[in-house]
Amino acid sequence: MSYKFLDHATDAIIEVTAKDLKEAFAVAANAEINLTLDQDKVEEKEEKEFSANGKDLRYLLFNWLEEIPFVLITEGFAIKRLEFEIEENDGYRINAKAFGETLDIKKHNFKVEIKAPTFYDMEIRQDNGIYMRFLLDL
Repeated sequence: MSYKFLDHATDAIIEVTAKDLKEAFAVAANAEINLTLDQDKVEEKEEKEFSANGKDLRYLLFNWLEEIPFVLITEGFAIKRLEFEIEENDGYRINAKAFGETLDIKKHNFKVEIKAPTFYDMEIRQDNGIYMRFLLDL
């Protein structure tokens, strides 16, 4: 289970490898969180529930990657850890619980604001594990 940032002039391209879908979505979320702030500086003081839906895995990934910055920036909640389940029933749904605290720009070393995920160059492969690649507009 890992992620890496690929070179790009203005945006973030992230590649994820994982053993299964749940791990891949967890790694994608952690990559996005760590791009935004120092996750290791966040304390688990509160929790917040949120969800993401998608008609297929690409839309689920897009909506998942859209919800994380919404919680971080719009709701001002720094995420330390996530617990979630992926449900498949006429599409996909993630029900998640974020553990963390109120965002403190200095304490959490706020780095960059993610404007939005994109479908551009998005890829999800399922063979001998999961491979994902996605671009975040910064």
